Amino acid sequence: MGKRILVIDDEEFIRMNLKNIFDSEGYAVDLKENGTKGLDALTQNEYDLAFLDINLPDINGLEILKQIKTEQPELLVIIITGFSSVESAVDALKLGAYDYIKKPFKADAIKLITKLALETQQLKQKVKKLEVRQKSPLGIDSIVGESEQVLHLKTLITEYAKHDATTVLITGESGTGKELIASSIHSLSPRAAKPYIEINCASIPEQLLESELFGFERGAFTDAKERKIGLFEAANGGTIFLDEIGELSLGLQAKLLRVIENNKIRRLGSNKDLDNDIRIISATNKDLKKAIDEKEFRKDLYYRLNVLRINVPSLRERGNDILLLANYFLNIFRQKFGKDIIGFDKEAESTLLNYGWPGNVRELKNVMERTCILQKEKIILKKNLAVDSLMNMKKDSFLNEEDLNFELKSYDEILSDIEVKLINKALALSNMNVSETARLLKIPRETLRYKIAKFNLSPQSD
Repeated sequence: MGKRILVIDDEEFIRMNLKNIFDSEGYAVDLKENGTKGLDALTQNEYDLAFLDINLPDINGLEILKQIKTEQPELLVIIITGFSSVESAVDALKLGAYDYIKKPFKADAIKLITKLALETQQLKQKVKKLEVRQKSPLGIDSIVGESEQVLHLKTLITEYAKHDATTVLITGESGTGKELIASSIHSLSPRAAKPYIEINCASIPEQLLESELFGFERGAFTDAKERKIGLFEAANGGTIFLDEIGELSLGLQAKLLRVIENNKIRRLGSNKDLDNDIRIISATNKDLKKAIDEKEFRKDLYYRLNVLRINVPSLRERGNDILLLANYFLNIFRQKFGKDIIGFDKEAESTLLNYGWPGNVRELKNVMERTCILQKEKIILKKNLAVDSLMNMKKDSFLNEEDLNFELKSYDEILSDIEVKLINKALALSNMNVSETARLLKIPRETLRYKIAKFNLSPQSD
Protein backbone atom coordinates (compact mmCIF):
# COMPACT_ATOMS: atom_id res chain seq x y z
CA MET A 1 0.00 0.00 0.00
CA GLY A 2 3.01 2.25 0.34
CA LYS A 3 1.76 4.10 3.42
CA ARG A 4 4.28 5.15 6.07
CA ILE A 5 3.46 5.24 9.77
CA LEU A 6 5.41 6.67 12.70
CA VAL A 7 5.07 5.16 16.18
CA ILE A 8 6.31 7.17 19.19
CA ASP A 9 6.04 5.08 22.37
CA ASP A 10 8.49 4.36 25.21
CA GLU A 11 7.29 0.75 25.75
CA GLU A 12 9.19 -1.69 23.54
CA PHE A 13 6.37 -4.24 23.77
CA ILE A 14 3.89 -1.69 22.37
CA ARG A 15 6.27 -0.64 19.60
CA MET A 16 6.97 -4.20 18.47
CA ASN A 17 3.32 -5.18 18.71
CA LEU A 18 2.34 -2.28 16.44
CA LYS A 19 5.20 -3.06 14.05
CA ASN A 20 3.98 -6.63 13.63
CA ILE A 21 0.44 -5.42 12.96
CA PHE A 22 1.54 -2.82 10.40
CA ASP A 23 4.00 -5.20 8.70
CA SER A 24 1.17 -7.69 8.21
CA GLU A 25 -0.88 -4.97 6.48
CA GLY A 26 1.96 -3.90 4.19
CA TYR A 27 2.64 -0.53 5.82
CA ALA A 28 6.13 0.88 6.28
CA VAL A 29 6.69 1.76 9.94
CA ASP A 30 9.28 3.73 11.91
CA LEU A 31 9.58 3.16 15.66
CA LYS A 32 10.82 5.83 18.10
CA GLU A 33 11.10 5.37 21.85
CA ASN A 34 10.83 9.02 22.95
CA GLY A 35 9.52 12.40 21.91
CA THR A 36 12.86 13.88 20.86
CA LYS A 37 13.59 11.09 18.40
CA GLY A 38 10.00 11.20 17.19
CA LEU A 39 10.20 14.91 16.38
CA ASP A 40 13.53 14.38 14.62
CA ALA A 41 11.95 11.70 12.47
CA LEU A 42 9.09 14.03 11.56
CA THR A 43 11.49 16.68 10.29
CA GLN A 44 13.43 14.18 8.17
CA ASN A 45 10.61 12.09 6.68
CA GLU A 46 7.05 12.33 5.41
CA TYR A 47 4.43 10.21 7.14
CA ASP A 48 0.83 9.39 6.36
CA LEU A 49 -0.08 8.68 9.98
CA ALA A 50 1.42 8.87 13.47
CA PHE A 51 0.67 6.92 16.66
CA LEU A 52 1.71 8.96 19.69
CA ASP A 53 1.88 7.86 23.34
CA ILE A 54 0.48 10.53 25.65
CA ASN A 55 2.99 9.69 28.43
CA LEU A 56 6.60 9.83 27.29
CA PRO A 57 9.74 10.06 29.43
CA ASP A 58 11.16 13.26 27.93
CA ILE A 59 8.36 15.37 26.37
CA ASN A 60 4.66 15.44 27.17
CA GLY A 61 2.63 13.91 24.35
CA LEU A 62 0.32 16.93 24.19
CA GLU A 63 3.30 19.22 23.59
CA ILE A 64 4.45 16.97 20.74
CA LEU A 65 0.94 17.02 19.30
CA LYS A 66 0.88 20.84 19.40
CA GLN A 67 4.19 20.97 17.52
CA ILE A 68 3.00 18.48 14.91
CA LYS A 69 -0.20 20.43 14.33
CA THR A 70 1.80 23.65 13.95
CA GLU A 71 4.39 22.27 11.54
CA GLN A 72 2.41 19.52 9.77
CA PRO A 73 -1.29 20.30 10.25
CA GLU A 74 -2.38 17.74 7.65
CA LEU A 75 -0.74 14.79 9.43
CA LEU A 76 -3.29 12.67 11.30
CA VAL A 77 -2.27 11.68 14.82
CA ILE A 78 -3.76 8.83 16.86
CA ILE A 79 -3.13 9.04 20.59
CA ILE A 80 -2.11 5.94 22.57
CA THR A 81 -3.24 6.16 26.17
CA GLY A 82 -3.62 4.10 29.30
CA PHE A 83 -6.91 3.87 31.18
CA SER A 84 -5.79 6.52 33.68
CA SER A 85 -4.98 9.05 30.93
CA VAL A 86 -8.29 9.09 29.04
CA GLU A 87 -8.89 12.68 30.16
CA SER A 88 -5.59 13.71 28.54
CA ALA A 89 -6.62 11.87 25.38
CA VAL A 90 -9.80 13.95 25.24
CA ASP A 91 -7.63 17.08 25.58
CA ALA A 92 -5.60 15.76 22.65
CA LEU A 93 -8.75 15.53 20.52
CA LYS A 94 -9.40 19.20 21.25
CA LEU A 95 -5.87 19.98 20.04
CA GLY A 96 -6.49 18.24 16.73
CA ALA A 97 -5.74 14.54 17.25
CA TYR A 98 -7.70 12.29 14.88
CA ASP A 99 -8.65 9.72 17.54
CA TYR A 100 -7.28 7.81 20.53
CA ILE A 101 -6.93 4.15 21.47
CA LYS A 102 -6.54 2.71 24.96
CA LYS A 103 -4.01 0.14 26.14
CA PRO A 104 -4.25 -2.79 25.99
CA PHE A 105 -5.57 -2.92 22.44
CA LYS A 106 -6.40 -5.66 19.96
CA ALA A 107 -4.86 -6.03 16.52
CA ASP A 108 -8.25 -5.75 14.79
CA ALA A 109 -8.94 -2.43 16.52
CA ILE A 110 -5.57 -1.06 15.38
CA LYS A 111 -6.17 -2.24 11.81
CA LEU A 112 -9.61 -0.64 11.71
CA ILE A 113 -8.61 2.73 13.16
CA THR A 114 -5.59 2.84 10.83
CA LYS A 115 -7.72 2.03 7.78
CA LEU A 116 -10.24 4.73 8.65
CA ALA A 117 -7.54 7.32 9.33
CA LEU A 118 -5.73 6.64 6.05
CA GLU A 119 -9.00 6.77 4.11
CA THR A 120 -9.76 10.12 5.78
CA GLN A 121 -6.29 11.38 4.86
CA GLN A 122 -6.67 10.23 1.26
CA LEU A 123 -10.08 11.89 0.98
CA LYS A 124 -8.69 15.17 2.37
CA GLN A 125 -5.86 15.09 -0.16
CA LYS A 126 -8.25 14.45 -3.04
CA VAL A 127 -10.51 17.31 -1.96
CA LYS A 128 -7.52 19.64 -1.60
CA LYS A 129 -6.23 18.77 -5.08
CA LEU A 130 -9.71 19.16 -6.53
CA GLU A 131 -10.04 22.62 -4.95
CA VAL A 132 -6.69 23.68 -6.41
CA ARG A 133 -7.30 22.31 -9.89
CA GLN A 134 -11.00 22.98 -10.32
CA LYS A 135 -11.23 26.50 -8.89
CA SER A 136 -13.34 28.60 -11.24
CA PRO A 137 -11.76 31.97 -11.98
CA LEU A 138 -13.88 35.04 -11.22
CA GLY A 139 -14.42 37.63 -13.95
CA ILE A 140 -13.87 41.37 -14.06
CA ASP A 141 -17.50 42.02 -13.06
CA SER A 142 -16.70 40.68 -9.61
CA ILE A 143 -14.41 43.68 -8.99
CA VAL A 144 -16.66 46.10 -7.08
CA GLY A 145 -15.92 49.83 -7.33
CA GLU A 146 -16.46 53.02 -9.28
CA SER A 147 -13.40 55.01 -8.23
CA GLU A 148 -10.88 56.31 -10.74
CA GLN A 149 -8.34 53.78 -9.44
CA VAL A 150 -10.66 50.83 -10.05
CA LEU A 151 -11.67 52.03 -13.52
CA HIS A 152 -7.98 52.28 -14.42
CA LEU A 153 -7.43 48.83 -12.96
CA LYS A 154 -10.17 47.34 -15.13
CA THR A 155 -8.69 49.01 -18.22
CA LEU A 156 -5.32 47.39 -17.51
CA ILE A 157 -6.91 43.98 -16.89
CA THR A 158 -8.79 44.13 -20.20
CA GLU A 159 -5.69 45.16 -22.13
CA TYR A 160 -3.31 42.70 -20.46
CA ALA A 161 -5.74 39.81 -20.99
CA LYS A 162 -5.23 40.08 -24.76
CA HIS A 163 -1.49 39.36 -24.50
CA ASP A 164 -1.90 35.83 -23.23
CA ALA A 165 1.73 34.72 -23.51
CA THR A 166 3.16 37.60 -21.46
CA THR A 167 3.89 37.41 -17.73
CA VAL A 168 2.06 39.74 -15.33
CA LEU A 169 3.28 40.83 -11.90
CA ILE A 170 0.58 42.05 -9.51
CA THR A 171 1.72 44.08 -6.51
CA GLY A 172 -0.14 45.66 -3.62
CA GLU A 173 -0.82 45.39 0.08
CA SER A 174 -2.17 42.23 1.65
CA GLY A 175 -5.93 41.89 1.25
CA THR A 176 -6.34 44.17 -1.79
CA GLY A 177 -7.62 41.35 -4.02
CA LYS A 178 -4.60 40.43 -6.13
CA GLU A 179 -5.95 36.92 -6.70
CA LEU A 180 -9.17 38.45 -8.08
CA ILE A 181 -7.14 40.50 -10.57
CA ALA A 182 -5.28 37.37 -11.73
CA SER A 183 -8.46 35.35 -12.28
CA SER A 184 -10.05 38.27 -14.14
CA ILE A 185 -7.10 38.45 -16.54
CA HIS A 186 -7.43 34.71 -17.23
CA SER A 187 -11.21 34.81 -17.71
CA LEU A 188 -10.88 37.56 -20.36
CA SER A 189 -7.95 35.96 -22.17
CA PRO A 190 -7.88 33.52 -25.11
CA ARG A 191 -6.94 30.89 -22.50
CA ALA A 192 -10.25 31.27 -20.63
CA ALA A 193 -11.46 27.77 -21.57
CA LYS A 194 -8.19 26.19 -20.43
CA PRO A 195 -7.08 25.35 -16.87
CA TYR A 196 -6.61 28.09 -14.29
CA ILE A 197 -4.56 27.01 -11.26
CA GLU A 198 -3.77 29.07 -8.15
CA ILE A 199 -0.99 28.19 -5.73
CA ASN A 200 0.21 30.12 -2.71
CA CYS A 201 4.01 29.82 -2.56
CA ALA A 202 4.02 30.60 1.18
CA SER A 203 1.46 27.97 2.18
CA ILE A 204 3.40 24.86 1.14
CA PRO A 205 6.68 23.79 2.79
CA GLU A 206 9.69 24.40 0.55
CA GLN A 207 10.58 20.70 0.34
CA LEU A 208 7.09 19.89 -0.97
CA LEU A 209 6.57 22.90 -3.25
CA GLU A 210 8.97 21.70 -5.94
CA SER A 211 7.18 18.37 -6.32
CA GLU A 212 3.81 20.20 -6.32
CA LEU A 213 4.93 22.50 -9.13
CA PHE A 214 6.95 20.08 -11.26
CA GLY A 215 5.57 16.66 -10.32
CA PHE A 216 7.74 13.56 -10.06
CA GLU A 217 8.40 10.14 -11.50
CA ARG A 218 7.91 6.93 -9.58
CA GLY A 219 10.98 6.25 -7.45
CA ALA A 220 12.23 9.86 -7.59
CA PHE A 221 12.47 9.75 -3.77
CA THR A 222 11.55 7.41 -0.94
CA ASP A 223 7.78 7.95 -0.94
CA ALA A 224 7.35 8.43 -4.70
CA LYS A 225 5.35 5.23 -5.22
CA GLU A 226 3.74 6.43 -8.43
CA ARG A 227 4.09 9.21 -11.00
CA LYS A 228 2.56 12.55 -10.07
CA ILE A 229 1.64 15.33 -12.49
CA GLY A 230 2.78 18.75 -11.26
CA LEU A 231 0.76 21.96 -11.34
CA PHE A 232 2.75 23.41 -14.26
CA GLU A 233 1.92 20.35 -16.31
CA ALA A 234 -1.72 20.35 -15.17
CA ALA A 235 -2.05 24.00 -16.24
CA ASN A 236 -0.71 23.35 -19.76
CA GLY A 237 -2.52 25.58 -22.24
CA GLY A 238 -3.92 27.76 -19.46
CA THR A 239 -2.76 30.05 -16.66
CA ILE A 240 -0.96 29.44 -13.39
CA PHE A 241 -1.15 32.08 -10.66
CA LEU A 242 1.77 32.09 -8.23
CA ASP A 243 0.67 34.08 -5.21
CA GLU A 244 3.27 35.29 -2.67
CA ILE A 245 6.02 34.84 -5.27
CA GLY A 246 8.43 36.69 -2.98
CA GLU A 247 8.46 33.65 -0.64
CA LEU A 248 9.91 31.33 -3.30
CA SER A 249 13.34 29.91 -2.41
CA LEU A 250 16.33 30.88 -4.56
CA GLY A 251 16.59 27.31 -5.84
CA LEU A 252 13.00 27.27 -7.04
CA GLN A 253 13.41 30.77 -8.46
CA ALA A 254 16.15 29.40 -10.75
CA LYS A 255 13.89 26.56 -11.90
CA LEU A 256 10.97 28.93 -12.50
CA LEU A 257 13.25 31.13 -14.59
CA ARG A 258 14.08 28.14 -16.82
CA VAL A 259 10.37 27.39 -17.25
CA ILE A 260 9.75 30.95 -18.44
CA GLU A 261 12.78 31.06 -20.73
CA ASN A 262 12.41 27.62 -22.33
CA ASN A 263 8.69 26.83 -22.01
CA LYS A 264 9.70 23.40 -20.76
CA ILE A 265 9.42 21.53 -17.48
CA ARG A 266 11.02 18.40 -16.09
CA ARG A 267 9.48 16.15 -13.46
CA LEU A 268 11.64 15.25 -10.46
CA GLY A 269 13.48 12.02 -11.18
CA SER A 270 13.15 12.39 -14.96
CA ASN A 271 15.75 13.21 -17.62
CA LYS A 272 13.17 14.25 -20.18
CA ASP A 273 11.92 17.81 -20.80
CA LEU A 274 8.23 18.36 -21.53
CA ASP A 275 6.84 21.22 -23.60
CA ASN A 276 4.79 23.53 -21.42
CA ASP A 277 2.54 26.29 -22.74
CA ILE A 278 1.35 28.35 -19.79
CA ARG A 279 0.87 31.97 -18.87
CA ILE A 280 2.43 32.86 -15.53
CA ILE A 281 0.78 35.53 -13.38
CA SER A 282 2.49 36.23 -10.07
CA ALA A 283 1.68 38.42 -7.09
CA THR A 284 3.42 39.76 -3.99
CA ASN A 285 3.03 42.27 -1.20
CA LYS A 286 6.80 42.37 -0.71
CA ASP A 287 9.20 44.95 -2.13
CA LEU A 288 10.98 42.72 -4.66
CA LYS A 289 13.58 45.37 -5.48
CA LYS A 290 14.55 45.44 -1.82
CA ALA A 291 14.61 41.63 -1.82
CA ILE A 292 16.97 41.75 -4.81
CA ASP A 293 19.30 44.11 -2.95
CA GLU A 294 19.25 41.74 0.02
CA LYS A 295 20.07 38.75 -2.26
CA GLU A 296 16.70 37.12 -1.49
CA PHE A 297 15.26 37.41 -5.01
CA ARG A 298 16.85 36.94 -8.42
CA LYS A 299 17.08 40.07 -10.54
CA ASP A 300 16.79 38.11 -13.80
CA LEU A 301 13.60 36.41 -12.61
CA TYR A 302 12.15 39.75 -11.48
CA TYR A 303 12.55 41.20 -14.97
CA ARG A 304 11.01 38.08 -16.51
CA LEU A 305 7.97 38.26 -14.23
CA ASN A 306 7.58 42.04 -14.43
CA VAL A 307 6.86 42.43 -18.16
CA LEU A 308 3.32 43.66 -17.48
CA ARG A 309 2.69 45.24 -14.08
CA ILE A 310 -0.42 46.01 -12.07
CA ASN A 311 -0.31 47.74 -8.70
CA VAL A 312 -3.59 47.23 -6.84
CA PRO A 313 -4.60 50.33 -4.83
CA SER A 314 -5.20 50.05 -1.10
CA LEU A 315 -8.79 50.32 0.08
CA ARG A 316 -8.15 53.63 1.88
CA GLU A 317 -7.21 55.17 -1.50
CA ARG A 318 -10.52 54.24 -3.09
CA GLY A 319 -12.87 56.74 -1.40
CA ASN A 320 -16.56 55.88 -1.72
CA ASP A 321 -15.72 52.39 -2.99
CA ILE A 322 -15.48 51.58 0.72
CA LEU A 323 -19.24 52.11 1.10
CA LEU A 324 -20.01 50.25 -2.13
CA LEU A 325 -18.01 47.27 -0.90
CA ALA A 326 -19.46 47.47 2.61
CA ASN A 327 -22.99 47.30 1.19
CA TYR A 328 -21.96 44.56 -1.24
CA PHE A 329 -20.63 42.35 1.58
CA LEU A 330 -23.51 43.32 3.87
CA ASN A 331 -26.00 42.07 1.27
CA ILE A 332 -24.15 38.75 1.03
CA PHE A 333 -24.01 38.19 4.78
CA ARG A 334 -27.51 39.35 5.67
CA GLN A 335 -28.83 36.75 3.22
CA LYS A 336 -26.45 34.11 4.55
CA PHE A 337 -27.41 34.73 8.20
CA GLY A 338 -31.06 35.62 7.59
CA LYS A 339 -30.78 39.14 9.03
CA ASP A 340 -33.25 41.96 8.32
CA ILE A 341 -30.70 44.75 7.97
CA ILE A 342 -31.38 47.81 5.80
CA GLY A 343 -27.99 49.53 5.90
CA PHE A 344 -25.81 52.03 7.79
CA ASP A 345 -26.59 55.37 9.39
CA LYS A 346 -24.55 58.44 8.39
CA GLU A 347 -22.22 58.23 11.38
CA ALA A 348 -21.43 54.56 10.67
CA GLU A 349 -20.74 55.43 7.03
CA SER A 350 -18.39 58.21 8.13
CA THR A 351 -16.55 55.77 10.41
CA LEU A 352 -16.15 53.28 7.56
CA LEU A 353 -14.77 56.02 5.31
CA ASN A 354 -12.31 57.28 7.94
CA TYR A 355 -11.03 53.92 9.14
CA GLY A 356 -7.56 53.09 7.79
CA TRP A 357 -8.31 49.48 6.66
CA PRO A 358 -4.82 48.00 7.10
CA GLY A 359 -6.24 44.64 5.98
CA ASN A 360 -7.92 46.25 2.96
CA VAL A 361 -10.86 44.51 1.24
CA ARG A 362 -10.25 41.26 3.13
CA GLU A 363 -10.55 43.13 6.44
CA LEU A 364 -13.69 44.97 5.30
CA LYS A 365 -15.29 41.65 4.34
CA ASN A 366 -14.46 40.17 7.76
CA VAL A 367 -15.77 43.26 9.56
CA MET A 368 -19.04 43.09 7.64
CA GLU A 369 -19.42 39.41 8.48
CA ARG A 370 -18.81 39.98 12.21
CA THR A 371 -21.07 43.04 12.24
CA CYS A 372 -23.87 41.19 10.49
CA ILE A 373 -23.65 38.24 12.90
CA LEU A 374 -23.90 40.53 15.95
CA GLN A 375 -26.42 43.03 14.53
CA LYS A 376 -29.91 43.06 16.10
CA GLU A 377 -31.48 46.21 14.63
CA LYS A 378 -32.29 47.12 11.02
CA ILE A 379 -29.86 50.05 10.90
CA ILE A 380 -26.16 49.60 11.69
CA LEU A 381 -24.87 52.36 13.97
CA LYS A 382 -21.27 53.36 14.52
CA LYS A 383 -21.18 51.49 17.84
CA ASN A 384 -22.28 48.28 16.06
CA LEU A 385 -19.34 48.22 13.64
CA ALA A 386 -17.03 45.35 14.57
CA VAL A 387 -13.81 47.14 13.61
CA ASP A 388 -10.64 46.15 15.46
CA SER A 389 -9.53 49.63 16.57
CA LEU A 390 -10.74 53.17 16.14
CA MET A 391 -7.10 54.22 16.42
CA ASN A 392 -6.55 52.92 12.90
CA MET A 393 -8.01 55.99 11.25
CA LYS A 394 -6.61 57.63 8.14
CA LYS A 395 -3.43 59.52 8.83
CA ASP A 396 -5.21 62.89 8.66
CA SER A 397 -8.02 61.93 11.05
CA PHE A 398 -6.37 63.64 14.03
CA LEU A 399 -3.95 66.22 12.65
CA ASN A 400 -3.50 67.76 9.24
CA GLU A 401 -0.99 70.24 7.89
CA GLU A 402 -3.12 73.21 8.92
CA ASP A 403 -3.14 71.98 12.52
CA LEU A 404 0.63 72.31 12.67
CA ASN A 405 0.88 75.91 11.32
CA PHE A 406 1.65 77.56 14.67
CA GLU A 407 2.77 81.12 15.13
CA LEU A 408 6.03 81.46 17.05
CA LYS A 409 5.41 80.19 20.58
CA SER A 410 7.30 78.47 23.35
CA TYR A 411 7.84 74.71 23.16
CA ASP A 412 5.36 74.07 26.00
CA GLU A 413 2.72 76.26 24.35
CA ILE A 414 3.10 74.37 21.04
CA LEU A 415 2.75 71.01 22.80
CA SER A 416 -0.35 72.23 24.63
CA ASP A 417 -1.93 73.38 21.36
CA ILE A 418 -1.23 69.99 19.76
CA GLU A 419 -2.67 68.21 22.81
CA VAL A 420 -5.87 70.27 22.67
CA LYS A 421 -6.32 69.51 18.96
CA LEU A 422 -5.74 65.79 19.51
CA ILE A 423 -8.23 65.60 22.37
CA ASN A 424 -10.85 67.61 20.47
CA LYS A 425 -10.46 65.37 17.41
CA ALA A 426 -10.76 62.23 19.54
CA LEU A 427 -13.79 63.64 21.40
CA ALA A 428 -15.50 64.36 18.08
CA LEU A 429 -14.81 60.84 16.80
CA SER A 430 -16.20 59.29 20.00
CA ASN A 431 -19.29 61.52 20.21
CA MET A 432 -17.81 63.36 23.21
CA ASN A 433 -17.74 60.18 25.30
CA VAL A 434 -14.90 60.25 27.86
CA SER A 435 -14.36 56.51 28.19
CA GLU A 436 -14.27 55.92 24.44
CA THR A 437 -12.01 58.95 23.95
CA ALA A 438 -9.58 57.58 26.53
CA ARG A 439 -9.50 54.24 24.73
CA LEU A 440 -8.99 56.02 21.43
CA LEU A 441 -6.04 58.02 22.74
CA LYS A 442 -4.75 55.05 24.79
CA ILE A 443 -4.46 57.07 27.99
CA PRO A 444 -6.06 56.47 31.44
CA ARG A 445 -9.53 57.98 31.82
CA GLU A 446 -8.43 59.95 34.91
CA THR A 447 -5.57 61.49 32.88
CA LEU A 448 -8.04 62.48 30.18
CA ARG A 449 -10.42 64.05 32.73
CA TYR A 450 -7.51 66.08 34.17
CA LYS A 451 -6.57 67.39 30.70
CA ILE A 452 -10.21 68.17 29.85
CA ALA A 453 -10.46 70.28 33.01
CA LYS A 454 -7.03 71.83 32.39
CA PHE A 455 -7.95 72.95 28.86
CA ASN A 456 -11.57 73.76 29.73
CA LEU A 457 -13.07 71.30 27.23
CA SER A 458 -16.70 70.11 27.42
CA PRO A 459 -17.36 66.41 26.81
CA GLN A 460 -20.53 64.61 27.83
CA SER A 461 -20.50 62.40 30.90
CA ASP A 462 -20.05 58.66 30.37
